[in-house]
Amino acid sequence: MTTPARVAAGLATAVLVAACAPSPQRSGPAEDTAVTGGITVYAAASLQPTFTDLGERFEHDHPGTTVTFNFAGSSSLVTQLTQGAPADVFASANPENMTKAVDSGIVSGAPVDFAANTLTIVTAPGNPEGIQQFSDLADPDLQVVVCAPQVPCGAATETIERSAAVTLKPVSEESSVTDVLGKVVSGQADAGLVYVTDAADAGDDVTEVPFPQAADAVNVYPIAVLRNSANPAGAQAFVDLVTGAQGREVLASAGFAAP
Repeated sequence: MTTPARVAAGLATAVLVAACAPSPQRSGPAEDTAVTGGITVYAAASLQPTFTDLGERFEHDHPGTTVTFNFAGSSSLVTQLTQGAPADVFASANPENMTKAVDSGIVSGAPVDFAANTLTIVTAPGNPEGIQQFSDLADPDLQVVVCAPQVPCGAATETIERSAAVTLKPVSEESSVTDVLGKVVSGQADAGLVYVTDAADAGDDVTEVPFPQAADAVNVYPIAVLRNSANPAGAQAFVDLVTGAQGREVLASAGFAAP
């Protein structure tokens, strides 16, 4: 027969066990913030190699996600976005184009600077024209290509022209830095002005000719989540990847400087 004292002791033990047991896991907030689904990233053309790498890492770290990129000149990307193109993240090659995006009301929160880049001269392999310095690009016998002024690399070119007191007369002005590189690699131009990261990515397809005036025009790259993102959690996770340790490692290995 069970005594009152034994029942009381049993109840006390049950209460103690219940108090010490782990609380049941809650669904809701943790699941709501899980990174799933797809995101679309609009990014400056000079970011293509590094962001493609980071996109693959993102998909690996978050199974079931997909990252779709649109790489182009930053000014073209801003125009597309302000005209209603659907996207989740915007990464610009300069603050000016990001400011246009912010002023148009399409950016959520404050943009974050994550990298910096400078220009360099690229020529055909072996530098057959013997270009040694920035002023050599003013030679009228050279076929020189640059970025258009509204593109970050073009604005940087104009800054360098002013600081070096040199006026270039390019045979073409391209809408992105990758187009400039393509003209040199294909032999359509003797020389072009591209970012040091593009020159590094081209490898043996070009010869790089650094010049000191490049330091007068450093382009800082900002990134931001877009206000109308269909996947804000995924967008923020990608921004966190770019601005975090993995992103810094990938960007530095490609030649980007810290902002």
